[in-house]
Amino acid sequence: MSIDETNKKASVIILNWNGKGYIIECIDSVEKLDIINLKLDIVVVDNGSTDGSLSEIKNKILNIKNTDQKFKIIESEKNLGFTGGNNVGIKYALENGADYVMLLNSDTFVDKNLLVQLIEVAKSNPEIGIVGPKIYFAKGHEFQKDIYQPKDLGKVIWYAGGVVDWKNVLQSHRGVDEVDKGQYDKTEVTDFVTGCCMLIKKEILEKIGLLDNKYFLYLEDADFCQRAKQNGYKILYAPKAKLWHLNASSSSVGGNLQDYFITRNRLLFGIKYAGLKTKLALFREGIGLLLKGRPWQKTAVKDFFLGKFGKGSYGSKNN
Repeated sequence: MSIDETNKKASVIILNWNGKGYIIECIDSVEKLDIINLKLDIVVVDNGSTDGSLSEIKNKILNIKNTDQKFKIIESEKNLGFTGGNNVGIKYALENGADYVMLLNSDTFVDKNLLVQLIEVAKSNPEIGIVGPKIYFAKGHEFQKDIYQPKDLGKVIWYAGGVVDWKNVLQSHRGVDEVDKGQYDKTEVTDFVTGCCMLIKKEILEKIGLLDNKYFLYLEDADFCQRAKQNGYKILYAPKAKLWHLNASSSSVGGNLQDYFITRNRLLFGIKYAGLKTKLALFREGIGLLLKGRPWQKTAVKDFFLGKFGKGSYGSKNN
């Protein structure tokens, strides 16, 4: 594949938080990306890990002999969340001349053509601002492992475009749990690109800013894409770009975290962007959760009305 982006620079931002057991596989795959005429920075932001994964990353990078790629480790003493950690990497990328920034979860491994396929779509139209790939579950990491034939493992879709249900303020992944049979092979506009892997043009970041730290994690990707759309940019799904997701991220730690951040951030997102009827329905739903919800849902609603965002009460009680 040919890509006429000579002297253009891309930065891949890999956010690590206690990623021992999978972060090295991610770096290995990124190291093998086909970059053709691109310059590439690989930036690993460690979000205050405590599991020894930072030492693994340092040892790995010391042993990399590919001088065409520039590796950078940025260490944070504390967990800044998905938004804060990625924003640290984005700032570094922009300060060092990146034309494209690609956010990448640490619990993934990528096809070697991922980056050039994403950029091929991004550069095809100046109105395109953000592009996302087709994402599969890695073998053995499907939500419903026992329903698939062995030949289908590695072909089960995790993301093939993002859908926002504005009536209910819910975000979903198109195609999730489906075996890929070519049903989502069209490059097309989508509602949002998942933060698991998101290619962003420099001018988008310069125009709309960074990820919103109010979210900390969950729905920050939908918010970022919505801001881009409000500024006249298109969000594209690029199915020829592919990666595999272990679904092993550190945010999948249980119901309390999701009860808190999804409840609070859904209110934040909906009140910010939805229509009036939906906003009123969300307000009523929030009052209902405040009265009858689970403990962390109640706390989430309280924090929303009090304007307590970022890590919020969850951070103060789970340090």
